[in-house]
Amino acid sequence: MRVIPADETVLHLRSGGTSVVLDLQPGAIPAIVHWGDDLGDAPHATLVSLATASRLQRISGGLDHTVRLGVVATAASGWAGTPTFEGHRDGEGVSAVFTVVGTRASDDALELDLADAEAALSARYELRVTASGLVRARTTVRNDGEGVYTVQALHVTLPLPWEATELLDTTGRHLRERSAQRHELTFGTHLRESRRGRPGADATPLLAAGIPGFGFERGRVHGVHLAWSGNSRIFAERVPTGESFLGAGELYLPGEIRLAPGEEISSPELLGSWGDGLDELAARFHDEWRSRPQHPTRPRPITLNTWEAVYFDHRLPKLIALADAAAELGVERYVLDDGWFRHRRDDTAGLGDWYVDETVWPDGLHPIADHVVAKGMEFGLWFEPEMVNPDSDLARSHPDWILRGRTDLPPSARQQQVLNLAHPDAYAYMFRVISDILTAYPIAYVKWDHNRDLVDAAAGPGGAAKVHAQTLAVYRLIDDLKAAHPGLEIESCASGGARVDLGILDRTDRIWTSDCLDPIERLENQRYTALVVPPEMMGMHLTTPHVHSTGRTVSLTLSGAVALFGHFGIEWDVTTLTETDAAAVGAWVTLAKRVRPLVATGRLVNADVADPGLDVRGVVADDQASAFFTITQTQTLISSPAGRVRFPGLDPDRTYRIEIVTPGGIVQTPAQSPLEWAHHDTVLTGRQLAVVGLRPPVQNPQQAVVVEVTAV
Repeated sequence: MRVIPADETVLHLRSGGTSVVLDLQPGAIPAIVHWGDDLGDAPHATLVSLATASRLQRISGGLDHTVRLGVVATAASGWAGTPTFEGHRDGEGVSAVFTVVGTRASDDALELDLADAEAALSARYELRVTASGLVRARTTVRNDGEGVYTVQALHVTLPLPWEATELLDTTGRHLRERSAQRHELTFGTHLRESRRGRPGADATPLLAAGIPGFGFERGRVHGVHLAWSGNSRIFAERVPTGESFLGAGELYLPGEIRLAPGEEISSPELLGSWGDGLDELAARFHDEWRSRPQHPTRPRPITLNTWEAVYFDHRLPKLIALADAAAELGVERYVLDDGWFRHRRDDTAGLGDWYVDETVWPDGLHPIADHVVAKGMEFGLWFEPEMVNPDSDLARSHPDWILRGRTDLPPSARQQQVLNLAHPDAYAYMFRVISDILTAYPIAYVKWDHNRDLVDAAAGPGGAAKVHAQTLAVYRLIDDLKAAHPGLEIESCASGGARVDLGILDRTDRIWTSDCLDPIERLENQRYTALVVPPEMMGMHLTTPHVHSTGRTVSLTLSGAVALFGHFGIEWDVTTLTETDAAAVGAWVTLAKRVRPLVATGRLVNADVADPGLDVRGVVADDQASAFFTITQTQTLISSPAGRVRFPGLDPDRTYRIEIVTPGGIVQTPAQSPLEWAHHDTVLTGRQLAVVGLRPPVQNPQQAVVVEVTAV
């Protein structure tokens, strides 16, 4: 990086098709005046004019100098919107006004040193535009004074175009995470907070704002994600001075961040993306995450999880039979779920006692683990390291290791409490017992669960809040276990999808997208999760025909099609399959193995369809030479046959062969005639497929087809 001289008044950062322009106006905090489209190799004079043209006039009834949103904005500087920083010294010293004392930059990155000598504070602001076109930004604040400084808020913001007046975020609950909702961005603040100690099933991984009616294929849209797994705030704001912006930061509980002299705190990283449509926005997140050196690159193993097959009923003959049946189907990873450790015959006891239950497993886990490996599969095991049952040897021996703010325990959830991993002894215990299990058995994969929110999470009766420290301790425990056991993969599960963020996913290898396996419910969940999470990191499994979580009966074809564009697996007692059903499941496993290279490297696309009963999505190879699409009908359609559906994302000037490759073919009634194009050598250009499209098959509700598209 080069040092930016004081007389340089504008900075242009570029990478990955994205430009960020900052106004370095002397005497003011730098402000971002553009974030989005690459502005090209613009002449410096035009950039100076662009920065100047963004400055605000004085207005009646306002301050003598109208203050705009800077990269660090405080109330004492005159900024009247949500501040990016707030704090105090034991209720005093509440004022903070930073000035720039040093600026360094490269073609794609900026570092600012800031100080407030009077408040004895300093700060560092970092922004980088990555090769994927993503913006990554964070702020660090240090206490340079003699007493303790309490940080109350530390946010990072990115500006929005004024015409971005429609918001998109998601909400939900257990079994219905990430359901989309839209709002008008009006004057004021749209705020989403999580106080659950994890993002929560109702959290939004992305807050996006765009021109009204933006969709997946088109419509300019900007969005931000906070890479943090604890309490958080994410917001959109529009102020009367003609500025609107997105922001986010960690939500600090009272007194949680107290900086001793010389100590500092960094905000979680804010990741910002934009695009002409949500698919382009999402692709920047996917490209960014795939470029990490630790990103899983080998083919994602077809996974069978035992939970819905046996629950807590761990009997070796049954589990051996399950492994044999799984291997015959082409499964490559077998995960033994909850119920293998001491006292764990149901969910009321045993959490924390991470020793193999001798009454159920007299020979340890060797019989099942060795059998699984001998069948050519990896062996995985379930843990819930952050939790403890009060009915456990651990809780009885160390009640002081349970997070609580009062003498009484916090309200329970799933009959469990939270283990204080910020306690050094609790941390050492948990690392040791998990590491011992990982050393004793050939475990390639851990399903890491987190089945309750954090409530009144403090260091003991009358103690300090510990959500921040707990989150960092979980990160460190995962990092330490992976360092001690090279090659270990970890899935982040949290009552299904209640901890979906890029903080946890920077150190784990996939998420369990939802405890709901119902493919109809999964369609929306998976679509909006994938706005941030690459699809190969999203667990998507075939389910039993009678879905446990909703009571709905679904076809194997629907279940397979909906699970196809992710990390494919099976959640089913496959020992109960008939010969015909086993052949069908095997065919879906075979197809998933064909599709997974595209899932791991290609681009997800979603067609904006007019009929709410149709869902069209696909994955297109990076070189656009091939693609797979699914056409799913969720309900009866007003028109029958349906209108044409389009396949976006292909090379407009190439010609493609279109074939239906659904295992078992198209489901149709005797009254239907064949779908003519499916029985001919159908070739269309990418432009024809994206603009005109083709007729989908007539389907009953809850049916789907898979279409393969190959360049010729």
